[in-house]
Amino acid sequence: MLMIIVIIVLGFCIGSFINALVWRTKHNLNRTKSQPKLSIINGRSICSNCGHQLAARDLVPVLSWLSLRGKCRYCKQKIEDSPLVELLTAGLFLLSYLYWPENFSATQAILFGLWLVFLTGLIALAVYDLRWYILPNSIIYPLLGLAALQTAALVFVDSFGFSSAKEALLGLAIGGGLFYILFQLSKGQWIGGGDVKLGALLGLLVGGPLASFFMLFLASLLGSVVAVPLLLSGRAEKKTRLPFGPFLIIAAIVIKLFGASIISWYKQKILL
Repeated sequence: MLMIIVIIVLGFCIGSFINALVWRTKHNLNRTKSQPKLSIINGRSICSNCGHQLAARDLVPVLSWLSLRGKCRYCKQKIEDSPLVELLTAGLFLLSYLYWPENFSATQAILFGLWLVFLTGLIALAVYDLRWYILPNSIIYPLLGLAALQTAALVFVDSFGFSSAKEALLGLAIGGGLFYILFQLSKGQWIGGGDVKLGALLGLLVGGPLASFFMLFLASLLGSVVAVPLLLSGRAEKKTRLPFGPFLIIAAIVIKLFGASIISWYKQKILL
């Protein structure tokens, strides 16, 4: 029970960090030469509207937003950060802990900790893509580098490490390769370059060609479930932009936590 409380509190805190990460990344990408670059790690939190430095009482996840009724204490403008991000992060952290697909050995505990780091970056990417239809390299590239290091390290620390690394690389080839082909065929009209890099990252994380295929299938299915009703109701047109990154990320999380069970069920049905 104590561990569950720790995971939830950590999730709320990391969710608050994600809000800051998304805003600072956006600021750094669009800043003028006269504006200072904001550090992702260091520096006090400020209001994105008035620039006032925020006090500790302004930074309590969810509760501060509720007590302030969604408005800055100093300028009374709407707070851009959403408490939904903090709630989502806490929920996904808890879900990951409860449904982690392996027993918590020393190696798996480290992998779980790394997964929470990946999850932090993926949530930030999803939020950024939903708001501005971009998957920033400043978040994707560090995650790709960390995923590559994790894959390489498994070769030396795990008895099945070589096999796991091989499966992960095949997942990368499928997740990134299929999107790269679509990107080239459509000249960037169907999907963006960020989706290609995200597909490669997620293919590496879910591990294995079959897991990557299921991830792509589930992401496409989720995208259709959202897009078709919007088109039928007239709230969207064929040219309406719909970010695909969040669907990919949701599908990857599902496959990461439940993929082994899904694949096992699928193989049984095929054999029957």
